[in-house]
Amino acid sequence: MSNAILNMPVTPWWKQRWPWLLMLGPASVMVATSYTAWLAIKTPDAVVVGDYYTQGKAINQDLRRDRVAAQLGLSMTLGYDAATGALSGRINRNDTGPLMLHLSHATQPEKDLKLMLVPDTEGHFSVSLPMLERSRWVVLVEGGKREWRLAGAWVWPANHGITLLPD
Repeated sequence: MSNAILNMPVTPWWKQRWPWLLMLGPASVMVATSYTAWLAIKTPDAVVVGDYYTQGKAINQDLRRDRVAAQLGLSMTLGYDAATGALSGRINRNDTGPLMLHLSHATQPEKDLKLMLVPDTEGHFSVSLPMLERSRWVVLVEGGKREWRLAGAWVWPANHGITLLPD
């Protein structure tokens, strides 16, 4: 019987299927790791803020401006018409000074927009705007002297318009 075992033909390891099946798991992990590392290097995270303390102090100022907007009873409607490329709306306030409108992209700061709005005596305004990207936008409207603000989130084009109320 020992002669039968010794006389069996020996095949090299690369012709066997078991070593290849055992190497398949670690090889797939190496490919996935390389792809994940490439993604991490290629697309930096733009959402992370470096100075949290300064942001925390700014939040208190924003809350004060929200309270001023509530005391003034301000509200604003805003809508975008893709066919005409016009952003239009109405604000209910007594003075007719200019407004600053900030449209902040949720994840890509280079796509943020800042617009100066000049409402008429009825509070209506309209401004031409390039094609608004399909995204979630953070909308911030401030008075000319930044004494009050209205803010909200707008998912365009799922919502054709937004109504901003003081918090």
